[in-house]
Amino acid sequence: MSGSAASDADVRESQRDAGLIRTLGPWTVAAGAISMIVGAGIFAVPAALAASVGPYAPLAFLTCGFAVGAVAICFAEGCSRLPTSGGIYGLVEATCGPLAAFIVGSLLWVGCVLACGGVAAALADVVCSALPRSARASVHAAVIIGVVGGIALINITGVSRGARLVGATTMLKLLPLVIFVVAGAGVAVHGSTLPRTVPPDAQDFGRALILAVFAFIGMETPLCASGEVRQPNRTIPRALAIAVLSTTALYMAIQIVAQGILGPALATSKAPLADAMGRIHPALRAVMLAGTALSMFGYLGSDILGSPRQLFALARDGLMPGALGRLHRRSHAPHVAILCYAALAIILGLTGSFAELAVLSTLAIAPLYIGGCAAAWMLARRGVAMAGPPLGFPLLGTAAVIGIGGMSALIALASRREIIGLVTLAALSALAFLFQAPRRSRHAATDAGPLSMVAPSAPADATILEQRPDIRTAPVEIAEQIERLGGAPP
Repeated sequence: MSGSAASDADVRESQRDAGLIRTLGPWTVAAGAISMIVGAGIFAVPAALAASVGPYAPLAFLTCGFAVGAVAICFAEGCSRLPTSGGIYGLVEATCGPLAAFIVGSLLWVGCVLACGGVAAALADVVCSALPRSARASVHAAVIIGVVGGIALINITGVSRGARLVGATTMLKLLPLVIFVVAGAGVAVHGSTLPRTVPPDAQDFGRALILAVFAFIGMETPLCASGEVRQPNRTIPRALAIAVLSTTALYMAIQIVAQGILGPALATSKAPLADAMGRIHPALRAVMLAGTALSMFGYLGSDILGSPRQLFALARDGLMPGALGRLHRRSHAPHVAILCYAALAIILGLTGSFAELAVLSTLAIAPLYIGGCAAAWMLARRGVAMAGPPLGFPLLGTAAVIGIGGMSALIALASRREIIGLVTLAALSALAFLFQAPRRSRHAATDAGPLSMVAPSAPADATILEQRPDIRTAPVEIAEQIERLGGAPP
């Protein structure tokens, strides 16, 4: 990578992350990823998989775990080389330019906020199911506003407090699932009720893969806070490896136990895990219902910790209103972005519109994964390393091909209406980017002045990198270095 290109990338990422505090460690990032992946889906997906492919459902989880694992390798490589706020958005912006990055960023935050609103509404439904019908309407709204608003306020007080909330809920939400596997293994191991069917056809297995991928989606959200990760070149790869391997093993175990206990009834169950535990003891059914609500709460905590950072990154790059890029004076959290994101999620939860757009929200993640895989490969080819020695995975090209191919197949398996909706959302994002041209011009002109002493020309860039190699390898200190050289990060 040339001196000019490297310096430009360093300056751009330092502007985006200026003022943030890098405090997140590997277990915190892994907990955030696990909490996002193990959301509400795993409590319902086993039934849908059983209906599609019967006893071959664990194979669907294994196949998707392999494909998503390849994507995770690419994300780990890319974020170890370019750890910045926005996660995938930052990788795509550095390799493919601002237009592609804005489309990817828009798909990411729109899909996340739709899912956040929908999960909030589902959580309210779970709570209201135990109440008299006359009180459900008011309680439903109160739960959505109280939970989303409360989590947002916790995150405004600082990223460390938001991370502790995620860590606590992750452990608690996993406990019912572990109980399910341990308590049900003794019953399921006999296999007396496991259905025997003919191998599924290609169409059924394809739909099952979409459902299984839905259960794996979520690891991209904690990466939006990469600008606040400590030693990102080591922390992010470890966290993603822990998250993907543990969830794949857990999902396969849950599916096998559910099939072994319920047998053919699994395909028609509305609450498969709770129904399976009900076969063992009524108290275990109550535990699983409580676990469902807790899992949804944990998902919301992880989402509101990571997703608003996407709005923050877009604003810092001049692609969204500048107010979204402000930091709280005391906590250094992007408080405006958090509040706006939470408000949108509350509105969606109250209106219930997520029910119609849930498939589009899930499908929108596939282009993000494709872009992230391609960006990671390009960063490795260019030798970008802004946070010390990167992961350096030897088979990165193979992982990128598997990840891109798997996500492309996922899009191809969608219906025509779903694909049209995805293309429409991307087109609207491109139009919004073009309308933002005057704002981007003013943003670039504002940045050019104070940063001119850092990157005035290609020869100057090369000179600075030769004299100050720490600018490239220690992004957490870049803002201070810019100030000493005469600039002032925004």
